[in-house]
Amino acid sequence: MGHSGRLTGKTVMITGASKGIGYETASLLKEEGANLVLGSRSMKENLNERVLEYPLDVSNEQSVKDFTEKAVEQFGTIDILINNAGVGVFGSVLDTDVEDFDHMISTNLRGAFLLSKYVGRIMTEKRKGHILNLVSIAGTSALPGCGGYSASKFGLLGLTKVMQAELRQEGVQVTAVIPGAVSSSFWEKIDPKPDMSAMIPADVIAKHLLSLLTQPEGAYVDEITIMPPLGIL
Repeated sequence: MGHSGRLTGKTVMITGASKGIGYETASLLKEEGANLVLGSRSMKENLNERVLEYPLDVSNEQSVKDFTEKAVEQFGTIDILINNAGVGVFGSVLDTDVEDFDHMISTNLRGAFLLSKYVGRIMTEKRKGHILNLVSIAGTSALPGCGGYSASKFGLLGLTKVMQAELRQEGVQVTAVIPGAVSSSFWEKIDPKPDMSAMIPADVIAKHLLSLLTQPEGAYVDEITIMPPLGIL
């Protein structure tokens, strides 16, 4: 299938870009002509055609600042931010380790806050930009075994709504993307594994994100929920 270059000239920053939704989205947006700034803990600094890869710990403020500054140094600005980095450790609230709880909050919530803070400043200066926060159906529904994960994602949805209220008048669109279960490497450490064949393929989520980024001007999409055909698994 051909691509139209709908994002040619746009610089897109994606966190958690080394696998899953982040990887699939980066691949698709590159085909659409975007400049890409890709970050994850496992990445090493690398620059090739229109793609900057850079090590990133979203929970660390200095790491986020360095990542943002490197992106601007390379491409001049940031037009789109996709806050995708996330971790999940599942179990009852009573059995969840404090360290695991803190890790989910610092990655899923604090990370999105830090990226939005520094990248949002760049967008408000030019009065244009789009931030997509990958929430989760666990950020809108109480699912047993998801206490820490849900806490981080409910928090992210709340943060997103405040960002919408604060940034709308500054010309910056903020969208909450709420997927149901996605078939990705997210589940690789989960035992027993759920039936991944009934989940949403990661590349399908990427196509929905592209659709959001190429929507007609004149309206903002505040929130979109994307579910597997059979609903919550």
